[in-house]
Amino acid sequence: MNIGIPKEIKVAEYRVSVPPSTVRESVNRGHTVFVESNAGLSSGFNDEEYICAGAAIMDSAEEVWSNSDMIIKVKEPQPSEYRLLRPDLILFTYLHLAADRQLTYAMLDSGVTGIAYETVEDSQRRLPLLEPMSEVAGRMAAQVVSHYLERQQGGRGVLMGGVPGVAAAHIVILGAGTVGANAAKIALGMGARVTLLDIDLDRLRYLDDVLVGNLNTLYSNQINISRSIVTADALIGSVLITGARAPMLVTRDMLPSMPNGSIIVDVAVDQGGCVETTKPTTHSDPTFVIDGVLHYGVTNMPGAVPRTSSLALANATLPYALKIADRGAADALRADPALLKGLNTAAGRCAHPAVADTFQLEYVDGMQALEYLAADALLPL
Repeated sequence: MNIGIPKEIKVAEYRVSVPPSTVRESVNRGHTVFVESNAGLSSGFNDEEYICAGAAIMDSAEEVWSNSDMIIKVKEPQPSEYRLLRPDLILFTYLHLAADRQLTYAMLDSGVTGIAYETVEDSQRRLPLLEPMSEVAGRMAAQVVSHYLERQQGGRGVLMGGVPGVAAAHIVILGAGTVGANAAKIALGMGARVTLLDIDLDRLRYLDDVLVGNLNTLYSNQINISRSIVTADALIGSVLITGARAPMLVTRDMLPSMPNGSIIVDVAVDQGGCVETTKPTTHSDPTFVIDGVLHYGVTNMPGAVPRTSSLALANATLPYALKIADRGAADALRADPALLKGLNTAAGRCAHPAVADTFQLEYVDGMQALEYLAADALLPL
């Protein structure tokens, strides 16, 4: 199969989907890999390393897209890339369609086969391709909070761990999944007082046992959230419903109860955010203030540490990408229920129930979508 690796063009996105070591694995399996020139440079991988790994370097994104059977990306296609989508193309990347109507309709109109990292789900209901970036984003969230609590950054001027005789910062974390657990781990390690809220009591019991530090766990409901944020120096939003828009847990009218100069880091912004006042921002312009509360809504947080993130992502995606390349998309999807759950669009149909529900679209299940692909002679069964 011809595999294409274009350069990411989202603002301040420095990751690359496939580092040279992963290219080598693909080439050794008999596949051809096209890499856009300088695609890996911001992650510390130069063209020569890709050439040594067996890739062919192409000068433009258009060449990569048009010559490839499967495009592997990090972030969802940007508007300027919509024209490059086509019916006989496999797109393997983060999509987050439920948060983006324009992209959803562009995918459907193009007929592209879209497989989303974030909805690949194994038999234990884990999200193996979302997990590595959730680990990075969670750990970064605590670092971001520490930075923006400094007065010169617009924060309250609070040190995460405090000092003897002065209280540590109070960090409230909504959601105890991978992002929340990693955010709590780093915040606790910095000496902060952490309140972690979730609706999964078994998960809270587990984290209460394994996390070390000043941790308080609470069942997540409106009353407990409202009471917790009154004394919060920072709020980290880390809730997730697979494939769907994030639930709105903090409303605009709750914001004035937060201390002036406190900060919200809404990691759920990729899925629409769990704070009503959240809006997507970029690494170059990351924050804004509403009601005296600093908001950080960067949609690609792991892009700030691209080398770590690119390697971690490729470690997770490589087995699935090779399965698609080795067997063809249709056969790979039929054979792997986890991968089939990653199918979001196919032959102009919506193949993920949460996305269909968000935009009131007709939903077809994965196996039915494969039949449509075969009928259109796009992918062989």
